[in-house]
Amino acid sequence: MPFPTSADRFHRALPWTGLALSAVLLLAYSNSFTLPFVFDDIPNILENPSIRRLWPLTDVLSPSIDRGQTVAGRPLVNLSLAINYALSGESVWSYHGFNFLVHGCAVFLLFGIVRRTLQQPPLMEKYGSLAGSLGLAVAAIWGLHPLQTESVTYLIQRAESMVGLFYLLTLYCFIRGAKPGGTCWLVLSVGACLGGMATKEVMAGAPLLVLLYDCTFVAGTLRAAWRARAAYYLGLAGTWALLAVLVLDTQGRGGTAGFGTAVSSWSYLLTQCRALGNYLWLAIWPARLTFDYGTGTVPGLAQVWPQAMLLVVLLGATGWAVWRRPAWGFLGACFFVILAPSSSVIPIASQTMAEHRMYLPLAALVVGAVIALHHLAGPRCLYLCTGLALAGGWQTFQRNGDYRSELVLWSDTVRKFPENARAHNNLGKALFALGQYQEATTEFRQSIDLDRAAPEPPSNLGLTLVRLGRLPEAVAAVQTALQLQPDYAEARNNLGNAWLASGRTVEACEEFARAIRLRPSWAEARNNYCVALLEAGRPTEAIAQGEEALRLQPVYPEAHFNLGNALVQARQLPRAADHFQQALLLNPRYASGHNNLGNVLLELNRPTEAIKHYRRALELVPDYIDPCRNLAYLLAQLGRRSEAIAQFELLLRLRPEDGDARAALAELRAADERSRH
Repeated sequence: MPFPTSADRFHRALPWTGLALSAVLLLAYSNSFTLPFVFDDIPNILENPSIRRLWPLTDVLSPSIDRGQTVAGRPLVNLSLAINYALSGESVWSYHGFNFLVHGCAVFLLFGIVRRTLQQPPLMEKYGSLAGSLGLAVAAIWGLHPLQTESVTYLIQRAESMVGLFYLLTLYCFIRGAKPGGTCWLVLSVGACLGGMATKEVMAGAPLLVLLYDCTFVAGTLRAAWRARAAYYLGLAGTWALLAVLVLDTQGRGGTAGFGTAVSSWSYLLTQCRALGNYLWLAIWPARLTFDYGTGTVPGLAQVWPQAMLLVVLLGATGWAVWRRPAWGFLGACFFVILAPSSSVIPIASQTMAEHRMYLPLAALVVGAVIALHHLAGPRCLYLCTGLALAGGWQTFQRNGDYRSELVLWSDTVRKFPENARAHNNLGKALFALGQYQEATTEFRQSIDLDRAAPEPPSNLGLTLVRLGRLPEAVAAVQTALQLQPDYAEARNNLGNAWLASGRTVEACEEFARAIRLRPSWAEARNNYCVALLEAGRPTEAIAQGEEALRLQPVYPEAHFNLGNALVQARQLPRAADHFQQALLLNPRYASGHNNLGNVLLELNRPTEAIKHYRRALELVPDYIDPCRNLAYLLAQLGRRSEAIAQFELLLRLRPEDGDARAALAELRAADERSRH
C-alpha cells in the first residue's frame, strides 16, 4: 500500500532530513552570532544588575528593574539571561547561541505537531501518507522565514521565541498525552504551559487553544474532551494564576500597557487593523521588514477601513470555519488567539506595532499555505515549498546584516518608516556614539518635530550640544525635556553633564543625585556623579559612587578610569593603579587610561613601566599633549637627554606656546652641547 511504503521511507530518511534542515537553519543565522547588543538589549542585559549572579535565585526571578522593561514580570526570560551572563559575561556569542537553540527546538516541535496532527483520524485518509513531508515543509518555511529574525537575532526578543517554544511544547505534549497511557505527557504539557506563563503574557491563550485542538482533532466535542481530561484542563487553567500574579506585579508594565495608558482602546484597536494587515503582507512578501514602528496610533476608522473590513471578514470566516470546517477554523483561531494579548483592545503604548508578535501566529499561516499548495499541486508542492524555504533562508541571512550596528539598523528603519520619531531619535544616538554630533543633532531635531510630547529627543539633543560646546542651548534643550517629564532620570543626568561642562559642579552634583534617586541601579549616572564629585573636591564620596557603578556594571572601563582618578586624589595609589589596569584590560585602546596609569606608576617609583604607558598613549593618540609632556619631563629626569630633546621638540610642535617646555628644551640642548665639549 502506498501509505505505509511512503511513511516507512520518510521514517528512514528522517534523521537525514532533520540534519539537512538544521544545517540550512544554521547557515541562515550563521552571520548573527557576533552581532552586537542593540536598543532594548542595553537596559535589559548590559544595565540589568539582576543577571550578574545566579544566586540567590529570588533576585534573578524577580529583578528590581524598571517595570516597563522586557524582563519585568517574565522570570524565565531573566533567568535565561543570567545563565548567558554566567557563561560569557557581556560577550554576545552565548546569547545568540541560546536564541538560535530556542528557535531550532521550536522548528522541530512544529514539525512534530503538524506531522502528528495530519495523522489524526479526521485527517489521516487525506494527508496521512504525506504527513512527514508536509510537516517538514511547514517547519522549514516557518523556521527560515525572514519575519522571524526579530525574535531570533534581536537578543531581548527571545521573550517571543521562548514563549513560542513553550506554546508548541504544551500542544505537542498534549498530542502525545491524549493517547492511552499518556499521563506523563499531560503532566509535561501543564509544566510547559506554566513555563510559558512565566515567560510572556502571549501564553494566556494556550489553554483555550489546546482545548480547541482536543475538540477538533481528538475528542470531537467539548463534552467528550472535558469528560476524558477534566483534571488536565483544570491544571492548564491553574497556570493562569501565575500569569495574573506576574502581570499585576509589573503594574501595567510600568504604565506602558493596559487600559490606564494614554492610548485609548479604540485607537489601539484601529492601529491593530493596520498592524495585522501589515503582518499578513509581510508573511507573503517580507521585503520591507522594519525593526521599529514607533508609538504612533491611528486616529480614526477612515484611515484603516479597508484593513478593518479585511479583519472583520477573517474573523467571521474563522468563526464559520470553527463550526463547519474545524481544521481550518483551528488555524484561524490560532492566528487570532495568539495575537490577542498584544493585538486587540488592550493598549501597549510603548510599541503599537511589532513584527516579533508574528513569531508563532506565522505558523498558522504557513500550515494553511502548505496545505493549500498541496490541494493545488499535489505532492509536487514539496518542490515549491523547498524553493520558498531556501529563498526565505537567503532573505533571513541578508536581514541579519541589518543588525550589525545601531547605525545600520536605525538608518534602515528611518528609510522604511520615516515618520517614526523614535527611529530618528535612536539614529541620532547611534551617530552620537560615533562622534558625529552635527548629524546627530539633525536627527534629534527631526524626532522632536515628529513628536513634541516625547522627552527623550530634546534630552539627547542637549547632551549632543554639550559635546559641540553650545552649552546655553544644551541647558535649554534638556530643560525642555524636564518640562515634559520632571522625573525623567536621563534628562537629569544630561542636565548634570551640561552643568559640569559649564563648570557649575554644585548644580551638576545635584542633578546627578536626582538621576540616581530616580534610577538607583543606573551605573552611568553614578559614574558621572563620581566625576562631578571629583571636580568638586569630594574624593571620598566620588569613590563610593565609582564603586557602586562598578558593582552595578562590572564591565565598565570608564567607571574603572574615573574611580582610579578619585583614588589618586585620595592618595590611594596602589588601588588607583589596579583600576586603571582594569580599564585597560577592558579597553586596551584607552589612551587616557594609559596616561593616568603612567602618572600613578611614576609616583609609585616605577618609571620604566610609566614610560611604556606614556608611549602607548601617544601611539593611540599622537597629538595627546599630557603623555607627550609627561614623557618628555620623565626622560629628562632620568638623564636620557637625546630622547628627552626629541620628545620636547614634539611637544612644542603640538603646543608652541608652552614656555616652560621651551625653556626645558633649551636647558637640555645646552647640557648636551656642554657634554660634547
